Amino acid sequence: MSASSDQVAFRRSITLLVMTVIVPGWAQLVAGNKRVGRVAVGVWAALCALLVLALLVAVVRHEWLISLFTHPGLMRVAWVLLIALAVAWIALLSDAWRLGDPLRLARPHRRVMVGMNTGLCLLTGGALLFSAHLVAVQRDFIISVFSAEAVSDPHDGRYNVLLLGGDSGAGRWGLRPDSINVASIDEETGRTVLFSLPRNMQNIPFPEGSVMAQQFPSGFDCDECYLNSVYTWALGHAELFDMSPQAAGIEATTQAVEGATGLQVNYYALVNLAGFTDLVDAVGGVQIDVPKQIPIGGIGSEVTDHIEPGVQRLDGFQTQWFARSRVDDDDYARMARQKCVLNAMLQQLSPQTVVLKVQAIAEAGKELLRSDIPASELDTFIGLALKAKSLPLASVSFVPPKIQTYDPDYELVHDMVDEALVRSREATTTALADDDGQRQGTRRAKRAGVDRQERANRSQDLSSVC
Repeated sequence: MSASSDQVAFRRSITLLVMTVIVPGWAQLVAGNKRVGRVAVGVWAALCALLVLALLVAVVRHEWLISLFTHPGLMRVAWVLLIALAVAWIALLSDAWRLGDPLRLARPHRRVMVGMNTGLCLLTGGALLFSAHLVAVQRDFIISVFSAEAVSDPHDGRYNVLLLGGDSGAGRWGLRPDSINVASIDEETGRTVLFSLPRNMQNIPFPEGSVMAQQFPSGFDCDECYLNSVYTWALGHAELFDMSPQAAGIEATTQAVEGATGLQVNYYALVNLAGFTDLVDAVGGVQIDVPKQIPIGGIGSEVTDHIEPGVQRLDGFQTQWFARSRVDDDDYARMARQKCVLNAMLQQLSPQTVVLKVQAIAEAGKELLRSDIPASELDTFIGLALKAKSLPLASVSFVPPKIQTYDPDYELVHDMVDEALVRSREATTTALADDDGQRQGTRRAKRAGVDRQERANRSQDLSSVC
């Protein structure tokens, strides 16, 4: 073969491969099996049309798209489809390489074609197979954590989600929850108020007619009966609830929180604080403005190190101790630090991080989280979370001096809840101006040395004080 004809053949071979990358089946339509080409091009056109439709849906009603990506059945279909597309695309590229008749090319050109075909197969097929892997990991996570089926409608336009944090080991999920919060989320805007209840609140009332109200008609007034011990009490009396011990513990704690706050809880999420380390490490750490030196250790052991003050990125181990340490602080300061961690995770967890580290996040999440939010409601809560990301997170804590945990005024607690929800619902220009004024005030207070942990327990915008 002459040099000129070899160049022509080489360019033709490259062109066939490039055509297959741009439109799978195009090379077969031009130089190969036209029936295979027509089918491949038809499938490609249909997929492109679906992609355009998905983009339009994302613009108009993004919650529909989220629903598709969180439905276990549809995710299974997507997994199979992505694998099939990867295999088909690799096969089409290999056939396009064959149609280029590489054995007729000069040896240097033949080597280039082998390398090019191999690289394109790895690029296209690998991208699709990696996408299939992401779908499989996400589906497994959803099935493992969000397996409940009962759907709860919002109350007065809000979803109230009970957030429990328990420092527990294997088989000890949520024993005496150390962190008890309710996230009250507006069903339209996603604007959220985080209500925090100290674990040592006493004389907890229960909703009329509930199991706990029948057992404690005057409130949870036994010796050393604190809010966080409601869970433990129910573990030993699960038969009263006709549930498993763990489910009874959650139900009793839910009744306690409803009685204390006057809110109706829709769902719960139980976080294993001992597994929180893995999640933070999976996302590459979290940036925290540490207000002062925080001891590491000291809870039944010696203090082994400290987290130094200042803005810094904490790894999982450090973040866990930032949230749980109480050597030099009381429970109320620890509650404030926990809120700051939640706010930092909400603001800093980007979609890029989730995609790149989805397997590590999913594996950590399965060990970290249990919830009765059904998979069918994930699109709702993901959509609300996306909206909430751009809004200030308000904080209300029932702590001294306003609320004395040894003898709480629950009527006042209910008033505080109602006032916070009214403020959140209004969200008018005046309210936003008030928020801006408070942010400026908290910045001035920060410069003046006012305790940031105290302000985190009563802030209308946690980002301004954490």
